[in-house]
Amino acid sequence: MRILKQVFSFLFPTARMSVVRVLTNHSPHLKTLAPIFIFLFLTGCSDKEKCAYIPDTKDITISYSFEQLQDSLPAITSKQQLVDFFSRHTTLRDFVFARESYPNDSVFINELYARFSNPHLDTLLIETKRVFGDLNELQSEFNQAFVNLKYYYPDFQPPKIQTIITGLETDLFVTDTLIVVGLDYYLGKGAKYRPNMYEYMLQRYEKSFIVPSVMLLYGIDPRLNETDLQDKTVLAEMITYGKAYYFAKHMLPCVADSVFIGYSAEEIAGARANQDVIWKKLVEDEVFYSTSAKIRQKYISERPKTFDVADQAPGRIGTWVGWQIVNAYAKRKADVKLQELMLNKNARQIFDESRYRPVEP
Repeated sequence: MRILKQVFSFLFPTARMSVVRVLTNHSPHLKTLAPIFIFLFLTGCSDKEKCAYIPDTKDITISYSFEQLQDSLPAITSKQQLVDFFSRHTTLRDFVFARESYPNDSVFINELYARFSNPHLDTLLIETKRVFGDLNELQSEFNQAFVNLKYYYPDFQPPKIQTIITGLETDLFVTDTLIVVGLDYYLGKGAKYRPNMYEYMLQRYEKSFIVPSVMLLYGIDPRLNETDLQDKTVLAEMITYGKAYYFAKHMLPCVADSVFIGYSAEEIAGARANQDVIWKKLVEDEVFYSTSAKIRQKYISERPKTFDVADQAPGRIGTWVGWQIVNAYAKRKADVKLQELMLNKNARQIFDESRYRPVEP
């Protein structure tokens, strides 16, 4: 069992509970650019989303287990029942509920039993049923993604899926053979209990983000997305993320770009409308071939906004540009199959041959 990544924060470094340091030293000559983004936000301007290539999958069939466990833990009435549950579901015990972070089994069971005996858990269960219903919609989206994965990678075998309420312990756990979805993480706006994180991060924790998040984790897996480990440039990281987004979009061709990258529709529209502004700033700061941790922090790492570009420019803008570079490369190299693109570890080649050079309209 190979763990791809336990949480979605892999693609959004230092997400979850960590403190986000916000840059305050805006470049004076760039402050005039802020109204451009602000205007787009205030007017609600958004480009019409386009589907990626939709493959012909009518002859592809898949089979996998979809096990709903969200009622199981709230229904437990004794510690022995909890022990029995975890004896049957050792992966949940060891990874989703992190048994090793507790000093011993007794402390682990006592704390988990207290959590799942709390009346507040009934609220989580009720809201989970309200938001997700019978989970047919979620399963349908997994079906689409898995069928498309099978189309591009014929040897792909769908993993087992388990859905559960964790008491806001874990969002996603993904391996080759098992996907665990902590449904209570994805109850969205209006839920009484939500994960303890910054508001701008919470927009990624809606039910529509679950399957795209899983596909991004597949897309970042180095067995599919090869990288040159000797290349420490920011460009290499941008292209790695860009390939992951490109991959995920092809598994769910008509899901909005904003869902994959965790931007609002307005932020996506602002980034698209101001690609030339973003590009000029990246060139000005000599971002692409830099190996500086400070540059990486500004343009790749988690933050609410990329203030160095403009006051309303979304965070992680470098990863978004990496996605646009990969899109441009794929468009120019129509004969290169998705699998080949993902295995191309030469970030410089992808960058150069993409000819991605946005200019002011």
